[in-house]
Amino acid sequence: MKNQAWKLAIVPALLLTLAACSSNQAADPAVTPSPENTAAPVEASGQPTVQPTAQASATPAPATAPAASPVPVREITPYKNISITDWRDDKTVIVAKANEKLGPIQSGELAGSLPQSLYFFHLDTGEYELIVEKDNMMLGDATLSADNKFLLYSEFSLGDPAYIIMDLGGKKPFTIKSDATSGAMGAQWADKDTVIGPAYSGGAYTATTSAKIAPVEGLSGEGLIVVRQIKDKIYYTSNSSDTLQTLDLKTKEKAALKLQRVGGVYPSPDEEQMLVLQYKDAGQALLLSDTDGSNQRTLAEGAELGGVSWASDQRLVAYSIVSEANGKRSSTLYIYDLAADQSTEITAGNGNLTTAWSPSGRELAYTDWTEQGNNSGVVHLKY
Repeated sequence: MKNQAWKLAIVPALLLTLAACSSNQAADPAVTPSPENTAAPVEASGQPTVQPTAQASATPAPATAPAASPVPVREITPYKNISITDWRDDKTVIVAKANEKLGPIQSGELAGSLPQSLYFFHLDTGEYELIVEKDNMMLGDATLSADNKFLLYSEFSLGDPAYIIMDLGGKKPFTIKSDATSGAMGAQWADKDTVIGPAYSGGAYTATTSAKIAPVEGLSGEGLIVVRQIKDKIYYTSNSSDTLQTLDLKTKEKAALKLQRVGGVYPSPDEEQMLVLQYKDAGQALLLSDTDGSNQRTLAEGAELGGVSWASDQRLVAYSIVSEANGKRSSTLYIYDLAADQSTEITAGNGNLTTAWSPSGRELAYTDWTEQGNNSGVVHLKY
């Protein structure tokens, strides 16, 4: 469902409703965006979700968290008209933005819009370095493999997005699609060489960087929604059950965890814990638990949550809360310090939010997705 939200959010003419084969790969000349520096805290946005927005105010938990030691934000640097989706290193991010060198899209629901291409953006120099472009295509959702050798991204012009894996060294992309899977509904890195996600044919698939695509044995035929791999287990929900279940890839045994109404799973960097988005009657909650579902702890509750990501040291967690009142949608970005058991408001905006931590954990990038366009920012911490 995130895919649908992405393709709607990137086009100002379309309404945002929900929560990667390239050509012409010549180098793109440097461009400088003239970012503005803004002292923190300012304010930001939220991540797409399939649930309708509840008419309720958002309250981060725990409400009694001490206010003496907030997350030390040094400054927030905003960047207009780009979407930051990942980091290559602490000075380089991956962005999607309109490609003015390509002509407008010729047909379909995006006709007249400029294609969107992927770039490395160098924060220290303000220069863009083209990664991949394609006529009549919107490219986005780009994330790097753990070794930075491959890029996973989506492309969309009409219908559902397709997911692409590209070797950054050889610029050889391939679409995640086979007779057995009928294409990918979603895609996430499982390890540095493998992508996993739900398949249109039902069940889950794996796709390796060597272009080997196969269904996951033991899950065929089930209509899956959430699909994530943590170590040797696949965590999933299905159309028939929103209880989080696991499939052990070694033993093929299945188990149901004590986590119901699950809308998202986010493994910690060491894969010993996970963050879980859980639907509530009045909104959503963000839970922290061990990977077996034990030791559950509520970090936040609100009308609509998203933008969830882990810092590399596992101390800090980013998330957003979206609310709607009097027909006006607003969102707020928070950073939760797990060691201090405290949530700090960082910035606020008008759309849905996605976030990505730098490798060092000293910076947090976010993108605010709105009907009017997408803007990003980088939160610099005093570490």
